[in-house]
Amino acid sequence: MPVLDRGSLSRSFALEDHPMPTGREEEWRFTPLRRLRTVLADAPADGHLEWSTTPLPPGVELVELEPAQARARTVEPPVDRAAALAVALSGGATALRIGDGVEVDEPIVLRAHGAGGDVRGHLLVEAGAGSRAVVVFERTGSATYSELVSVRLGDRAVLDVAFLQLWDDDAVHTGHIAALVGRDARLRTFTVTFGGESVRLVETVGYSGPGGSADLYGLYFADAGQHLEHRSFIDHALPHCRSNVVFKGALQGAGARAVWVGDVLIRADAVGTDTYELNRNLLLTDGARADSVPNLEIETGEIVRAGHASATGRFDDEQLFYLQARGIPEDEARRLVVRGFFADLLQHIGVPDVQERLMRAIDAELEQVRS
Repeated sequence: MPVLDRGSLSRSFALEDHPMPTGREEEWRFTPLRRLRTVLADAPADGHLEWSTTPLPPGVELVELEPAQARARTVEPPVDRAAALAVALSGGATALRIGDGVEVDEPIVLRAHGAGGDVRGHLLVEAGAGSRAVVVFERTGSATYSELVSVRLGDRAVLDVAFLQLWDDDAVHTGHIAALVGRDARLRTFTVTFGGESVRLVETVGYSGPGGSADLYGLYFADAGQHLEHRSFIDHALPHCRSNVVFKGALQGAGARAVWVGDVLIRADAVGTDTYELNRNLLLTDGARADSVPNLEIETGEIVRAGHASATGRFDDEQLFYLQARGIPEDEARRLVVRGFFADLLQHIGVPDVQERLMRAIDAELEQVRS
C-alpha cells in the first residue's frame, strides 16, 4: 500500500519544485510518460485553440489576466509538472467571472477547438457570493494541451461545471482542476472523457468555509490504444463539509486503459465530515484494462460518514439473458445495458443538449464493437 499523506504533497508554481517524473513516483506510476513528453518539456508552445462562447448574460464577464494577476487569483498552485509548465508558458490567464448574487438560467458554454500543435492554458472560473450558474467547457479537434483550471466559489454560491473531452483520436491532454468551495456553497463538476490518445486529469477540492458541498461526477469510454486517467483529491480541513465522488467507465479494444485514483483526506479539525467515493468499470471486450484505487485517510473519528467502493467487471450475463429472453437481439441488449450503466450519471448534468449528445457519443462508441 502506498503511503498517503496527500496533504503534504508539493503544490508550487515553481518548475524546480516539479522535477521530470520517471514513472516510479506514486503519482505517475500508471501514466505512459512517453506520450506526455511534449507537455512535460520546458519549451515554448507553438499552437493555439480556437475559442468561442455563448453570449454572456448580464453580470458575467470574460477577461484576460496578466501572469501575476492570474497566479494571485488561482485557488491552488499546480500539483504536477505539466500544470506548472502550463501556467509558466501560457502568458497569462482567461477568467470567467460571475458577479455576486448573479443567477444565470442558461448554461455558459466555452468551446475550444484544436488545429494541432502544442498549447498551454490557464483558466479561472470565479462564482461570486450567492451566485448560481452552469458552465460547460467543451474540447474538440486535435492538440497537445496542458492546463490549470482554477474554480473559486464564494459563500453560498451554486455552480455546476462540465468538462467535456471530445478530442480527436490523436490528441493529448493533461490538466489540473483546482476548486475552492466557500461557506455553504455547492459545487458539482462533470468530467466526461471520450476522445484523445492520452488524457490525464487531476481534480482537487478544498473548502474555505464550513458547510461546503462538492459532487464530482465522471464518465469515460476508452477504446483500443487510449489511456484515460482521472485522479481526484478532496481535502476536508474544515468542519461540516461534504463530498461525493462517482466515476464510471467503459472500455473496449486491445490496449484500452483507464485509471481512476480517488483520494480523500479528513483532517483533525474536519468534524462532521460526510464523504463517499465510488468507481465502476465495465470491460466490454478482451484486452482492456482498468485500474481503480480509492484511498481514504482519516484523522478524526467525529464524522458523519466516510467510505468508498470500487468494482471492475464484464457484462452481467443475467441482464443480457433477461433481455434476450424477451426477443431483444444480443447487440441491442448490450447497448441497453451500457446506456443504463451511464444513465444515472448523465441525468445529473441537467443540460438536455449535452446529455443527448453524450448519449449519442456512447452509441457511436458501441457501434465500433459491432462493426
